[in-house]
Amino acid sequence: MKKEKYVYSSLKSRIQAEWKIYVLAFVFILIADSIGQIKIPLGPGNFILFPIFYALILGVLSGPQVTKIVKSKEVKAASKLVIVAICPFIAKLGINAGASIETVISAGPALLLQEFGNLGTILLAMPLALLLGLKREAIGATHSINRETNLALITDMFGPDSPEARGSLSIYVVGGMVGTIYFGFMVSVIAMLNIFHPYALGMASGVGAGIMMASATASLTEIYPTMANQISALASASETISGIDGIYMAIFVGIPLCNFLYRKLEPTLGKFADRRAEKRAAKKKGEA
Repeated sequence: MKKEKYVYSSLKSRIQAEWKIYVLAFVFILIADSIGQIKIPLGPGNFILFPIFYALILGVLSGPQVTKIVKSKEVKAASKLVIVAICPFIAKLGINAGASIETVISAGPALLLQEFGNLGTILLAMPLALLLGLKREAIGATHSINRETNLALITDMFGPDSPEARGSLSIYVVGGMVGTIYFGFMVSVIAMLNIFHPYALGMASGVGAGIMMASATASLTEIYPTMANQISALASASETISGIDGIYMAIFVGIPLCNFLYRKLEPTLGKFADRRAEKRAAKKKGEA
């Protein structure tokens, strides 16, 4: 009986402290869904804005740095709720992966091994992150494309309050705002170069992020309308496989590689960022 009262009291106090987050999230979803997708023709492709972009912008505008509708304490509470909100989607990915196991087995080497391509970005992203001043956040930020499954993995491995989780969440948010636009624009530019076969571009669209795949595929099907069905099928298969093997690639290769590079590079590259921070602090102190 005492335990039930404690649970009820704890739940009641959390709702009283966080009710504004739930209400705003619901309102932002309604607004974003009512706007829908916006396609802007750009060359042979499309510049696409998805509902998640509007929802994220509304969230930023309501924050303590802009309109101050939401306070810093509520922002901190909301960051922990992200992983809870995406759990149903993560479960759906697992169900789809199990249902598509035949697709995985029958897929060619190009589809199965394409995840190794994502590891190459770590070699570029980690040094840049350290030069920009990130510390342990760089591990979470650079280990992968940082979509739902990756965010869940980092949160499980390091904890929701860890710097690694903050880095992963930051890239998750930026990816939702900028990544979808970037993917739709980038695939149009690459397609115009006529370097890769349309099927290869379709396969490359499935990077483990459904919204980014949709953006890239929409542009490709506008450019190659006669191959629309084949491109969509290859992108979907690639997306499914990336969601399955991507998590294992992150566990066994991506995160260990980031930890290794952090240990080797941070003592050197971190000094440059620290010096810049000290100069900025000294400049502000002098101005004051």
